[in-house]
Amino acid sequence: MKSLGYHHYLIKLLVGTVFLSLSSALSHDLAKAENTNQLTSTENQEDKSADSKSSQTITSPRSENTRETNITVPEKLDTLVSSPSKEEPKQVDTLVSPISKEEPKQVDTLVSPISKGGLRGVDTLVSPTSEGGLRGVNIPLDPNTTNTENTQVTKIVKILTPKPEEVLNSLSTSVIVQFSLGSQIELRVNGQLVEQSLLGRTETNPDTKLVTQTWYGIGLKEGQNDLSATIGEKTDTVQISVTGAATQLKIESLSSRIPADGRSTAIIQGQLLDKDGNRSNQDAVITLTPTAGKFIDADLNPDQPGFQVQAKEGLFTAKLLADNKAQTVRISAITTGLEAFTQLQFETALRPSLLTGFIDLRLGAKGTDYYSRYRDFLPVDRNNDPQFGFNSAIFATGAIGEWLFTGAYNSSRSLNEGCDCDTNLFATGSSNNQTYPVNGDSSKSELVTPSISSVFARLERSSKVPGANPDYLTWGDYNTEEFARPSQQFTSISRQLNGFKSNYNLGSLAITGFYSQYVKGFQRDTIAPDGTSGYYFLSRRILVGGSENIYLELEELNRPGTVVKRQKLERGTDYDIDYDRGTVLFKSPIFRTAVNEYGQILVRKIIVSYEYDAKNSDGQIYASRLQYNLSGADQKQSWLGTTFLQESQGLREFQIYGADTQISFTNAGKLTAEYAHSQNSSELLGPVSGQAYRLELEGQLFSFLTGRTYYTSVDTGFANNATTSFVPGQTRYGVQAVGKVTNSTNLRWQYDHEDNFGLAPVARNTFEELFTPQSQATTGSAVNNSLTTVTAGVQQRFGQSSVDLDWIYRQRQDRMSSSNSNTNSQQLRSRLNVPLAKSLTFQAQNELSLTSQQDSVYPARTTFGLNWAAMSGVNVSLSHQIFNGGQSSGNSVTSLNLNGEQKLGADTSLTGRYSIVGSSDQMSTQGAIGLKNRLTIAPGLLLNVGYEHVFGSFFNRNASSQQFSQPFAFGQAGSSVSFNSGDSYSAGLEYTDNPNFQASTKYEYRSSAGGTNTVITSGITGKVSPSLTALARYQQASSANQNLGLGDSVNVKMGLAYRDINSDQFNALFRYEYRQNPATIPDSILLGTGTGATDHTFAVETIYAPNWQWEFYGKYAFRNSTSYLSNELVGTSSVNLSQLRATYRLGYSLDLVGESRLITQGNYMETGFVLETGYYLTPNLRLAAGYAFGKVEDRDFSGSRAAGGAYLGLTVKLNELFEGFGLQKVAPKQQQESVTKETPLSPPLARGER
Repeated sequence: MKSLGYHHYLIKLLVGTVFLSLSSALSHDLAKAENTNQLTSTENQEDKSADSKSSQTITSPRSENTRETNITVPEKLDTLVSSPSKEEPKQVDTLVSPISKEEPKQVDTLVSPISKGGLRGVDTLVSPTSEGGLRGVNIPLDPNTTNTENTQVTKIVKILTPKPEEVLNSLSTSVIVQFSLGSQIELRVNGQLVEQSLLGRTETNPDTKLVTQTWYGIGLKEGQNDLSATIGEKTDTVQISVTGAATQLKIESLSSRIPADGRSTAIIQGQLLDKDGNRSNQDAVITLTPTAGKFIDADLNPDQPGFQVQAKEGLFTAKLLADNKAQTVRISAITTGLEAFTQLQFETALRPSLLTGFIDLRLGAKGTDYYSRYRDFLPVDRNNDPQFGFNSAIFATGAIGEWLFTGAYNSSRSLNEGCDCDTNLFATGSSNNQTYPVNGDSSKSELVTPSISSVFARLERSSKVPGANPDYLTWGDYNTEEFARPSQQFTSISRQLNGFKSNYNLGSLAITGFYSQYVKGFQRDTIAPDGTSGYYFLSRRILVGGSENIYLELEELNRPGTVVKRQKLERGTDYDIDYDRGTVLFKSPIFRTAVNEYGQILVRKIIVSYEYDAKNSDGQIYASRLQYNLSGADQKQSWLGTTFLQESQGLREFQIYGADTQISFTNAGKLTAEYAHSQNSSELLGPVSGQAYRLELEGQLFSFLTGRTYYTSVDTGFANNATTSFVPGQTRYGVQAVGKVTNSTNLRWQYDHEDNFGLAPVARNTFEELFTPQSQATTGSAVNNSLTTVTAGVQQRFGQSSVDLDWIYRQRQDRMSSSNSNTNSQQLRSRLNVPLAKSLTFQAQNELSLTSQQDSVYPARTTFGLNWAAMSGVNVSLSHQIFNGGQSSGNSVTSLNLNGEQKLGADTSLTGRYSIVGSSDQMSTQGAIGLKNRLTIAPGLLLNVGYEHVFGSFFNRNASSQQFSQPFAFGQAGSSVSFNSGDSYSAGLEYTDNPNFQASTKYEYRSSAGGTNTVITSGITGKVSPSLTALARYQQASSANQNLGLGDSVNVKMGLAYRDINSDQFNALFRYEYRQNPATIPDSILLGTGTGATDHTFAVETIYAPNWQWEFYGKYAFRNSTSYLSNELVGTSSVNLSQLRATYRLGYSLDLVGESRLITQGNYMETGFVLETGYYLTPNLRLAAGYAFGKVEDRDFSGSRAAGGAYLGLTVKLNELFEGFGLQKVAPKQQQESVTKETPLSPPLARGER
């Protein structure tokens, strides 16, 4: 027994010794494995620490020579494998030897030569000498094994490129992946295995045992992509994105505020984004339109309206130049199907002070002032008493604290008076300086002090409230844009006035007011176009220049008051106006009709409001508005406002007040509400008053449903001629909803109810009635009817084709008719759009009556049409409509038109060819009609064509009045206006590509039951030589109004300008003009007392300066006129003007001037002569003395008179007053950007050189 116990003891000792040796070897291997793991493992050590914390504790039972040991086992112990193992271990978290003092954090693979396969997931191994055993590893001991050299292998895989969350611009990319040597890799994109044929380069690093592979042309999809690489059970995954097609447009200004100084610029940049918000790699042409300022970079396509910039790879930039008016500027960016907005502030530029002008003092006879006005020289009253005369003109601007002052004064004339002695608001019509710039061909001038009086003053500062208009006080000419907000329709006031105006911001509250005592009679005319450019005669003559507002309105046929579009036009760009005759000639033909998206006919009307000068028409006007801004954020503007206006025009009084609001919601919804009340002293009805209401709510109810509800009501006595057209005595309300069922299917539903209870305008038939202007139409019988319309429909798209199907129910009731005029009708409206080619679409529509009763206004109808997208934003459309029932049964409309559909923005309009101004009028989609309706044949060569055929009479009875033929309708009686049958066609060409040669020609013809009208317009300008410029223009047109059969008006102008580009010694101007106006006053010619006239005007003007001392100026003009009072009463007259001036400078301080003029006309002759010498006491002070003489011989009227005498004069040039005010400080030298100059290295010195 002792022998057995001894042997048993020796065996236990031997086993313990072997176990200690094995534990020491394992501890050494584990330390090496830990070092390897720190270099190659990519696992998260925090996760391992968490695993370790959540591990189990297992207790081994005590034995005789062992003690209780606590062993911590991780919940997940993947693998421990020996080298002969066929299975790769996944992971070993913790391995602890009793000898090791440091626990390795992580071991991926441990291989032992004695293991046959390792044990996976074994919990406990306890050695009698171990302090804690091995944590998490169970290794069997084989006494037959020896501790040979151990090896370890770490399996890794990693995608090097593309990086996680990277955004790519291409649908294919290269992939670089790195993994352990000896492994087989699988590359997948969105779960799909990548073909081995896309494997390109393979590199192996024997030191790191890593393989790097590059795969080429891996296909991706738009949006998010999952890219994974796998070896065995180990996978590395990255998510990347590919930009898709542009679905969003983003624009922003890098500067939120820039000075309104005419020089500062702001960088506008934008990008195209896909549906995920990533920048699209798409190229596009972006049209930018600001409400103020202008873009100064090169326009990508000057033939198109707005400013075009190229977006390359989804990015675009442009540079906006500020103008001189402080305001909030809104910039729109538009491309195909996308639109975005941004805004910035033009803030008041506190510039250095500047003062310029003169003061002229004269002592001499009153009637001998040669340089005064023509009527003051040799006056008819022969008042030539000595007098002390004063004449001055001053302009000043400069900063006064945080305010900028701008002012002007002229003691002898209006600030707006032009060379033709016309005084118009904002100096409109005075184009002398634009035709011949006084400072050279490259100069430009801008009117900053407009006033029809002799004074202009403005004190302004930028408001501290973001997005608010500046604070200012103004006396001069002004607009009323603050009283025409988008929430205003019935209280909107769009006028041009002269007087006082102010605006002040108290936090979010804006207070605006104006007053004018220079108000004349105010008129509103509605004219039906005839398909040509004009001439369109207004109802009044002698208009106040610059007071007009001209709009084109589109409303549904026989649905008065349903204005769907209102387009504001600008003088010079869209039309020319003769303020004396009261005629308008548009730059493009104005067609009678248009067609909306549902094939319904829209009627086009010309709306003109203006002031006119007439007896007892002087008056005054004042108004105020309070507006509390709830939010000034772009696209989410919200406010509450109230308005009051009072106008007096002699015996006529007008008052209007009301409140309005606009609330913008986060889901692109908007609430608009308005209340208005007016009181009017009508010249026909006496004192009348009325109220108007408007409520509109629109927005997105759900992601698939948008809706709109509206309510509008106008009393019979309500009046406002300075706003959008409406029908007094009408109430409308309804609900609209559009639901998106699928991406190709839309459902729509609409309920609309209309009540008419007003007074219909009386039809005017006699010449006296037609041509006796009134401020409002004569009212007749009352109307009382209603219309209820219910529409339900579906739109289904099949690729590029679409089919629309609508069921329409109409219930019409007329309570004033003695007969049974109540109708209930149902229609089925079907519409088909089929693309025949890439840019050619066929359209067909049919409206089929489902009931025996047919609606009198909307009968059965068939429409066919073709639409050709000739170029971006320009469509050529051909349509033909046949009416099969109702009042228009048997009638048809055929039209061929060139339509510019490029939207410029809701608040912008073109005022010059490349300049923009803003407007805030309700329902204004503004743009230059002359620029939009053009097709580019070649660079700079533009074509404009149009045709319209109307068969049958469209003077129907609608719900508010009986329509009748008339040249113009007064006030808000536009519902009685309709159009004649007839044909209108036009064709025009324009060439603008060469700055040295530009030409245009246009021919229009209209034939109808009311007569014919031919419009011919041609123009040419260019360089005959580098020093000689020529221009010519021909215009011919008759009356375009209904019931006006007038003769043609012809105007021919030709001009030459000579300016030697190498010398300024000699310059000359030549002008010839021919005018033929056979019917200057339409009403009088229809009454048999018409007047007509033709005249020829010839003028030549030269200036010659052989040297700095001598200067000669000469001018000659001749005009021959023939007047026709009847066929047998003809009058002819001729006028001659001759003028010569010579100036000699004896030195820099002394000059001598002599001038004479001669005017002759029939038995009238006037001569004038002046001789003057001047001495400059200082460069700014001139003392003069001279003698003036003149004589008039008028044998027919006033007889002969003469006057002459000496005079003294003192002229002061103003540029330095009030302790430096007005002294223009020299700007300091601008700091230049630092430039590093590289100094060339000297050649190496030869040995011995120093």
